[in-house]
Amino acid sequence: MTLLLLAGSGEARQIAAALAQAGVDAVASLAGATQRAKPLPLPMRVGGFGGRGGFIAYVKEAGITAVLDATHPFADQITARTAAICAELGLPYLYHLRAPWVAGTGDNWQEIAREEDAAALIPQGKTVFLGTGRQTLDRFANLAGRRLICRQIDPPTGPFPFEGGKFLIGRPPFSVEHEMELFAALGIDWIVVKNAGGDASRTKLTAARALGIPVLMIRRPPPPEGAQITDSVDAAVAWALSQ
Repeated sequence: MTLLLLAGSGEARQIAAALAQAGVDAVASLAGATQRAKPLPLPMRVGGFGGRGGFIAYVKEAGITAVLDATHPFADQITARTAAICAELGLPYLYHLRAPWVAGTGDNWQEIAREEDAAALIPQGKTVFLGTGRQTLDRFANLAGRRLICRQIDPPTGPFPFEGGKFLIGRPPFSVEHEMELFAALGIDWIVVKNAGGDASRTKLTAARALGIPVLMIRRPPPPEGAQITDSVDAAVAWALSQ
């Protein structure tokens, strides 16, 4: 058996460590969206597959017999394509999808379906923290008249794509104290995030609650229909071992 682990989430790192410790024949794949990504304790490949045809060719050439998808919850195009191809080829497929964030006492969240919807809710003149990454930054172009601060891991390769914004470089994890100090220093009025779930990146939401900052939460894309799904790292590892 050769398992293909599609990585990209914090849980993927935990799964990779467990598979390596168990001696599972596995390959970890990273899309390459983040520069200088920390290595995983498995043989790695970095970069896209070249679309549907490239993925099918890789699976066959590498002798992949099962696929464990532990990509980011918003990597929906990769997940949909992978699930469909595995179903077509008869390959066992498991999607590890961590539980979404749920608002609690003191949280001031509003859910939106897409980035473009933020403009209808955030008043002019406000300072907005975008914790959504660089890949969908262009979707906030309609937030003219607001001061935008977009945090990303890698240094930008060009200027901010539209007027009224700037980049903030930082590599997680960030403590609640760090986030509170940052938001206060920047004068943040609103925060926009994707509902990625997970404990590591929830600190900004805890900080927003403590500071009384409203949050716009971008709804997750739906998972592949009919796919086997788990939100448990232990269950994902057990599934891999059972293959």
